[in-house]
Amino acid sequence: MNPRKHKVIITSAVTGAIHTPSMSKYLPVSPQEIAEAAIGAAEAGAAVVHLHARDPRDGRPSQDPEHFVPILESLKRNTDAVVNLTTGGSPHMTVAERMRPAMEFKPELASLNMGSMNFGLYPMLDRFTEFEFEWEREGLEKSRDLVFKNTFADIEAILTRGSDNGTRFEFECYDISHLYNLTHFRDRGLAKGPLFVQSVFGLLGGIGADPEDLMHVHRTADRLFGDDYQWSILGAGRNQMRLATIGAAMGSHVRVGLEDSLWIGPGQLAESNAAQVERIRAILEALNLEIATPDEARQLLQLKGRDAVGF
Repeated sequence: MNPRKHKVIITSAVTGAIHTPSMSKYLPVSPQEIAEAAIGAAEAGAAVVHLHARDPRDGRPSQDPEHFVPILESLKRNTDAVVNLTTGGSPHMTVAERMRPAMEFKPELASLNMGSMNFGLYPMLDRFTEFEFEWEREGLEKSRDLVFKNTFADIEAILTRGSDNGTRFEFECYDISHLYNLTHFRDRGLAKGPLFVQSVFGLLGGIGADPEDLMHVHRTADRLFGDDYQWSILGAGRNQMRLATIGAAMGSHVRVGLEDSLWIGPGQLAESNAAQVERIRAILEALNLEIATPDEARQLLQLKGRDAVGF
């Protein structure tokens, strides 16, 4: 991809389901905190905000639409950023649970995981040993014997129902095979270009985080999709800024946020999603790359527009 062909879309994934409240006091948990974090990220330069919700009582990941309502209402009033709702939810949820918010609120954009995989979060128990809520430790430990289910039938159901609502997708590809899965759905006419391919690096169970892994994904995606895709880079944990920088220099968009990494530097917790957006924006501007506005992101991704959503 030619880095001069487009402006760079910054996505901020503000809370996710991987990290738990005891890991960082800065992790947004309540609907108000999540909304404020997303608005702050947008004001810092994120064109897209990727949203999960949590149960405000204990910070547990939740796909209950009622936990999304106050977040979405606040974003609708306070920002024109593209809202991207998760269909990944948590690996501990059923696919039916995971689909609920995107199907009910009909966002412009929704995430879609492109294959079943081992999803090992248990190594974080070596770093974090004290938890306020027992579900935090249990969830991490259970990932030792957990398959994150995203079958062909699951993907087809989400693709079909979401597309019927006019929602387009951020295709989250954790390994090379996921690119081929996406090709399968593209060839069947269920996934239509421009494909928004989010390459995920550095999670245990997926592809590694070496620059050569990034190069391999890039070569493969170029061969499979040609000019009919928009590429974005997600590096987990300490890989966040490094891989985003490499990818952006090669023509990719970038994703940051506390869902993907709690850190802003070695041993230094990020105090907000906005801080990570500001850091990657400074890097992009140092590379003489222009930052996409929300409306420019809508044009690049061919989204239906903020007035056509269900919230």
